[in-house]
Amino acid sequence: MVDDERWKARFRAARVTLPGWAFDAPHRSVYRSNATGTWEIYAWDRTTGERRQVTDRPNGTWMGGVDPTGEWIWWFADTDGDEFGVWMRQPFGGGPDEPAVPGLEPAYPSGLARGSSGLAVVGRSTDDGHTVHLCRPGAEPEVLYHHVEDAHVGGMSRDETLIAIGHSEHGDSRHMALRVVRPDGSTVADLWDGEGKGVYSAGFAPVAGDSRLLVNHERRGRPELLIWDPVTGTETELEFDLPGEIDADWFPDASALLVSHSHHARDELYRYDLSDGTLHRIDTPRGVIGGATARPDGTVEYAWTSAAEPPVIRSTAGTVVLTAEGDPAPPSVPVEDAWVDGPGGRIHALISRPETGSAPYPTIFDIHGGPTAQDDDSFSPVAAAWVDHGFAVVRVNYRGSTGYGSAWRDAIEHRVGLTELEDIKAVRDWAVETGLADPARMVLAGGSWGGFLTLLGLGTQPDDWTVGLAAVPVADYEAAYEDEMEGLKAFDRSLFGGSPDEVPDRYRRSSPITYVDRVKAPVLILAGENDPRCPIRQIDNYVARLAALGKPHEVYRYDAGHGSLVVEERIRQMEAELTFARKHLGLL
Repeated sequence: MVDDERWKARFRAARVTLPGWAFDAPHRSVYRSNATGTWEIYAWDRTTGERRQVTDRPNGTWMGGVDPTGEWIWWFADTDGDEFGVWMRQPFGGGPDEPAVPGLEPAYPSGLARGSSGLAVVGRSTDDGHTVHLCRPGAEPEVLYHHVEDAHVGGMSRDETLIAIGHSEHGDSRHMALRVVRPDGSTVADLWDGEGKGVYSAGFAPVAGDSRLLVNHERRGRPELLIWDPVTGTETELEFDLPGEIDADWFPDASALLVSHSHHARDELYRYDLSDGTLHRIDTPRGVIGGATARPDGTVEYAWTSAAEPPVIRSTAGTVVLTAEGDPAPPSVPVEDAWVDGPGGRIHALISRPETGSAPYPTIFDIHGGPTAQDDDSFSPVAAAWVDHGFAVVRVNYRGSTGYGSAWRDAIEHRVGLTELEDIKAVRDWAVETGLADPARMVLAGGSWGGFLTLLGLGTQPDDWTVGLAAVPVADYEAAYEDEMEGLKAFDRSLFGGSPDEVPDRYRRSSPITYVDRVKAPVLILAGENDPRCPIRQIDNYVARLAALGKPHEVYRYDAGHGSLVVEERIRQMEAELTFARKHLGLL
């Protein structure tokens, strides 16, 4: 018998995110928590220990943070998860909400930077393109930058004289360029590494008068770091003798970098001293670092997790920084690594085996979204629920995933979806051949891009899958392109090499609705009514075709966007998926 309360307890367990803090008032922090059953923004005064819930909305709040002065908490107000809205603010100690920037119309957010003087730089995306606004206290917002192609705010220098903007004026939002401008809009310098090589701002040095900008680049085929001074024009590439991918942030005095090293689905932290170029490993347990920040006293706080253990916020001082009230989530099983030879090279997969039963198991391939993301050794209530019900869980870092170099990430371009599914099938066949998976009880599942790959896989590999579970998927790519937010249109143009009007055959070959007549497996589709990323109309188109063809299917619709921030809604969705899969596999 499955203990339903155990798997549900993993969703219901109160959690907190890594606290952000005010640069001028480091004792004032802001974090997210699901303590009320819905993810909301919270304030925490480290001096008094007082915690306070800042937002309280029916469908939750995801974006928020404290400004450098510690006086104001900013949070993004959309409508029921549609991601379209305005920035609001509230005094740190509590009080009424007010528009953070009066005069700015609702839009999709595209970056935010705030200064100690009250100056703010706000990125917005609408059907008219992408705009960066300079917002001075008490004055009307000014347009600092505008372009039809994708752009975002990349940061503001500590003295508020320099502003970094990531842009894709060259037409490729997957490999962006950088421009640094002054508040009057004049250009200081541009940085672009050419076709197929992006550069991204990781923030200005947090010291007044220091014009250095930390930049992520991929000049040698993987994400690495350089320090660029747009005022002097100097560039210093930072080369570390570490495999995998590198990211970093500044220590508060700009004397060192907090380096994050990702390799084979796990993370490490290092301190890199800029004065002598030495790299020192920071002692963290084996697992995944979900975020890290260096504090003014030199300690580092980080969010840590593994597949077997729930997340915890730790400090290098040896303490747990912040916990939520209530019982922690029950643990789960550790993951195993598998390496499978595929058509494009070795594929890394993560395997979770049930603690009861014996192989071959009913198996779910839980496909990650993105596609520029990866599965890793982190705690997943979803994977744990399947394991509790006797399923083996396989997660595949297919071509298109991050974490394995630029060529692996970009291998899906112009052959979208079909390339990823080649890798997923290679791992599927390996799982059957090694005796892990029962070929008669194979579930293909995923959300967002994973949902897209699920529907595409059910149509192009109909004999390989017994059941399909597709959450918030792309189902009809041409219709999805017409209705999705402008930033995703730019992403799709970069991915496919043009719009549906320019390269129609590529979109047709990659669209699940093209293959709907071949689908054999019963499929459950979960869809958000207000989803701006995988809009509802294109899902309705696919469902109508399923119905016309008499294909077995069910649809679960909910009143939110690209997922839900409400814990009980997530449990209802999980129950629907478990029930549907077990029913069609004969396990109920």
